Amino acid sequence: MTADRTARKQRKVRIPASLSRKQDGKRVAKPGEIPCGVKGCEGFSDKHLGGRSLSQDDAIDVWGEGGFTVRKSRVRICKSCYRSWKKESKDQEQHY
Repeated sequence: MTADRTARKQRKVRIPASLSRKQDGKRVAKPGEIPCGVKGCEGFSDKHLGGRSLSQDDAIDVWGEGGFTVRKSRVRICKSCYRSWKKESKDQEQHY
């Protein structure tokens, strides 16, 4: 019985990916390409920067009729504008 126990291979222990990578190079932040659709906002609405896309009706509720620009029937907004929209729409009725 002891021969079987010593003949088995030991189970591999995985090293977490964060420890296995070399941290020599610093991450380079990608620049924004798509500007925020809210007028007066200087942010970028790229997905990797936290940008989102809203319907025109949702944008009208917060920024009014002419407070944004439309792109392909949607309004692209940056992360900070999305947060402000989320706060404003939180108080309204839930969609069922």
